[in-house]
Amino acid sequence: MTNPVLDAMMERAEEIRALGPSNESLGRLDDQAVKALRDTGVIRQLQPRAHGGLEVHPREFAETVMGIASLDGSTGWVAGIVGVHPWEMAYADPKVREEIWGQDPDTWIASPYAPMGIARPVDGGYVFNGRWQFSSGTDHCDWIFLGGMLGDEEGKMAHPPRSLHLILPRSDYEIVADSWDVAGLKGTGSKDIIVKDAFVPSYRTLWYDKVVDGSAPREAGLTDPSYLMPFSCVFPLGITAAVIGIAEGALHHHLAYQRTRVQITGTRIKDDPYVLYAISEAAEEIKASRTALLDNCSRMYDRVAAGEEISFADRAAGRRTQVRAAWRAVQAMNEIVVRSGGNAMRTGNPIQRFWRDAHVGLAHAIHVPGSVYHVSALTDLDIEPPQGPMRSMI
Repeated sequence: MTNPVLDAMMERAEEIRALGPSNESLGRLDDQAVKALRDTGVIRQLQPRAHGGLEVHPREFAETVMGIASLDGSTGWVAGIVGVHPWEMAYADPKVREEIWGQDPDTWIASPYAPMGIARPVDGGYVFNGRWQFSSGTDHCDWIFLGGMLGDEEGKMAHPPRSLHLILPRSDYEIVADSWDVAGLKGTGSKDIIVKDAFVPSYRTLWYDKVVDGSAPREAGLTDPSYLMPFSCVFPLGITAAVIGIAEGALHHHLAYQRTRVQITGTRIKDDPYVLYAISEAAEEIKASRTALLDNCSRMYDRVAAGEEISFADRAAGRRTQVRAAWRAVQAMNEIVVRSGGNAMRTGNPIQRFWRDAHVGLAHAIHVPGSVYHVSALTDLDIEPPQGPMRSMI
């Protein structure tokens, strides 16, 4: 399968690698990195063709994110996070799609989806308030998806609880400067967002339960298998692909560094069988992580394309594969980083940046294994998991 977007980014590989320190220093992507993503169409990969998008296979999107993240973690992370938003926007109301992409198909959309706001129903829509953390790449975006809980007439959370995704233009929210002070993925600029009494018309909303169960794209009349895949497969795809790509980048720099390194004992790395063993094992574990994630995505796509329904148990198993792929890659990366020697931790050595980026990426909520493994095991035992947070994002 050819991937012209990835090929175009790889032609700029040295440029992207060199921008890593600048991204960190700025606390957001350098404008040059943003231009590279725009020029090559990275963010338009999952965007509908009707709005200037490429409508690629989700596997192709994940491979692109991995490739970029292997060059610079922050650039790959923004590619994966911001790049998945056009996929959901494909089944939003045509009116909001035209508002966003009608004049410029390269308009970017931020998030987060965490339901940290309250949407109080009013005539024609909602009055929305809240504060969110972790809006990756937000400085470069003109619209945003935000998660919210349905409110009552007093602005308190309604019962029973129901969540929705609300779509806002840049004029309706505040980006909190200096709210992204972290150990890794510094260049993602994943800043806080504040919304105060913004009116969100009904056509700029999507019910979260319909997004997760797959009814939203079907109600929108979409037939392309990419848009009928489970949200719990596609949404984590860019995030986990970035983490695996970062681990691949760490391996690349480790190999380059170890090639001529001589240990304090006077032993050349090429003559140390223990380090060589660790290198080979880590390389295979990282490759296995890549293969598992891409295979899971491809199998989901093929089943949807064949008209099959993806059950809750299937979705849980898919999430288990995705979570384990991220942990396997980072654990393998750790084994080689700790064998890189103390000089690898100097700020001038990119190994330490990839190591920090990978661990911050693994800390994303989509990689928390506990409830995912719990639910997946229950479904394997033909036991219905209880309703509530345990089933969230499956």
